[in-house]
Amino acid sequence: MAVVIDTEKENKEIAKQYKELLRISYQTLSDEDKKLIRKAFDTAVDAHKDQRRKSGEAYIFHPIAVAKIVASEIGLDATSIAAALLHDVVEDTEYSLHDIEKMFGETIALIVDGLTKISHLSKEKDISLQAENFRKMLLTLNDDVRVIIIKIADRLHNMQTMESMPEHKQLKIASETLYIYAPLAHRIGLYNIKTELEDFGLKYTEPEVYNDILSKVEESKEEQQAYITAFSDVISESLDKEGLNYQIKGRPKSIFSIRRKMKVQNVSYDEVYDKFAIRIIYKSDSANEKFLAWKIYSIVTDHFRPNPVRLRDWISSPKSTGYEALHITVMGPKGRWVEVQIRSERMHEIAEKGYAAHFKYKHGDQKEQGIEVWLNRLQEALENPNSNAVDFVEEFKLNLYSKEIFVFTPKGELKSLPKGATALDFAFNIHTEVGMRTRGARVNGKLVPLSYELKSGDQVEIITSEQSKPNANWLDYATTARARSKIKTSLKEDKKQIGEEGKELLRRKLKHLKITLNEKVVNELVVYFKLKTSLDLFFRVGIGTIDNQMLKNFAASRTNTFINFFKNRIRKTPSAPPQEDLDKEEVTAKYDMLVFGKEEEKLSYKLASCCNPIPGDDVFGFITVNEGIKVHKKDCPNAIAMQSNYAYRIIPAKWVDSTQQEFVVMLSLSGIDNMGLVNNVTKVISNNMHVNMKNINFDTNDGIFSGKITVVVKNNTILKKLIDNLKKVNGIDKVSRL
Repeated sequence: MAVVIDTEKENKEIAKQYKELLRISYQTLSDEDKKLIRKAFDTAVDAHKDQRRKSGEAYIFHPIAVAKIVASEIGLDATSIAAALLHDVVEDTEYSLHDIEKMFGETIALIVDGLTKISHLSKEKDISLQAENFRKMLLTLNDDVRVIIIKIADRLHNMQTMESMPEHKQLKIASETLYIYAPLAHRIGLYNIKTELEDFGLKYTEPEVYNDILSKVEESKEEQQAYITAFSDVISESLDKEGLNYQIKGRPKSIFSIRRKMKVQNVSYDEVYDKFAIRIIYKSDSANEKFLAWKIYSIVTDHFRPNPVRLRDWISSPKSTGYEALHITVMGPKGRWVEVQIRSERMHEIAEKGYAAHFKYKHGDQKEQGIEVWLNRLQEALENPNSNAVDFVEEFKLNLYSKEIFVFTPKGELKSLPKGATALDFAFNIHTEVGMRTRGARVNGKLVPLSYELKSGDQVEIITSEQSKPNANWLDYATTARARSKIKTSLKEDKKQIGEEGKELLRRKLKHLKITLNEKVVNELVVYFKLKTSLDLFFRVGIGTIDNQMLKNFAASRTNTFINFFKNRIRKTPSAPPQEDLDKEEVTAKYDMLVFGKEEEKLSYKLASCCNPIPGDDVFGFITVNEGIKVHKKDCPNAIAMQSNYAYRIIPAKWVDSTQQEFVVMLSLSGIDNMGLVNNVTKVISNNMHVNMKNINFDTNDGIFSGKITVVVKNNTILKKLIDNLKKVNGIDKVSRL
């Protein structure tokens, strides 16, 4: 049956939406601005007149909705509102970019072009291609940062209206949103939109979890409101006495952040304490803003005891996103910890609208400057052409979501770095050259290692030397994207240089063996040594991992394959049946991977059957003659024989957990002491296959015990199972991972 569309009703709705768009605009619109928006609106209506969305409604509702998000929630100017209305015109209709430029000028055409480019990036399933697309998307920031902001608004509206899409598409779009768009919104300071994107992302990636938390949040709404009222009643009188103009609001935590807390702290919904925060928003002129914030702080702490560790002063040192506020955690009514956020109306606007609030009252050139600082930061990460796109996205995300610390230079300048940053990160933050020449660091006047983790308030001085240069260990000390990418680039250049020398060395060595170095021979050598590129081959010759004996073996394998075949049969270590090998490789692939050599490269390998190593074991690689690299445990029965007879074939190896977690895990237990408790605990651990107990330490004090156990586990799944089983032991109250 054909659906009858009431065009008149639809047109009325479109006109109504347009009026609302002008009414809710956060920036003050001049007559000129309104004309521009009207023209963009008319063009979009005309361009999309024959299009409908999957849900059946007229397509034009989508660009209007995106423009409304840009106008009110993000609070951008008329240019951005017009570009949002036109964002799909070039991609989906007969209008060309040239038409847009003629009608609306170069700026809007550039933004629309940037948005069209992002949509055209191939919709690849392959993660590395998806990451490369993301990188290209960030490069459009060069044209105009508004491209990204409108793209975030576009994604938000798509997430809000995704019901009519097939499930596989919902999952793909939701995952991409959590992977890319939510971190971006966070970076620009659009916290409300970030929260909404995360919640929608969870709704489609883990629907059961989402609905479960949602229903619990709904149930506790009234109770929360009552709590906020009780809190307000206590302090309102004191605030009124001081003649303050303020309002107190409650802000529930997002479903996504409740879920994250439940996961990280390994607790149930009821055990998550701070499910909401209380905001005190006060009116103030700019001169008294800071003074009033601390005045409100002292009033709140007169009534409720603060947690001294949880004070965050973002007023004296705003976050790099421009966020300002005073956060305190106090013991509220009914003995509950409550986070209280104290902000002026101006600070609140910045928290809600991000950068737009900074340039609401500015015009022309001044507007652009607010965004410059942020753009320059991002630019540094983008400028490095050598970094792998997936690493780039991961590091970009790490640096987005990280909390910040503030440290001082010797001259007292304040520098902001991500939490967890080291002295080496600080050196690269000052200047790339300083980083490259770093020899050591002094923190608060004391010499510290380069891996020293900085804390807020540290004063850091970097000691440099002309002779210093990055080495592979530096990657263990550096955490920020900038430092890591510069170190990797430097190491790659060193590798090339050693490769050049190695090539000449190889040419001379092969000459002695009556072999001429040419492309064919290089390819044979690469295959023979199970390498990936000729640079790997030259580099290994340069550093001596491939020595004369190995090259002689190669020459022999070319001249006499038959005899060589028998030699190999004799030398070969007993290997497992193929199926077992396959199973082991499958397990390895599923959980973790091995990296080899100083460069920590991923090479193909097999697990030796003589000692059956598992992730977490101390292992080394042994280059066999015709089976590639075999991985043995360091305490393998054959290890000593191999190390003494074939030292040149041994290559260092270590496990890297793909989730960045170690396999040696320390568990903390606490509860009520009773007879046989330790015995029961050890029984549970030894009955749990794949778990090895390295260390156990129990303390009892007045009937309460606390203990620490170090175990070695094969992977996370087994660890979770172990923790669940330990919780069932009589007397144990809490088990957590340290």
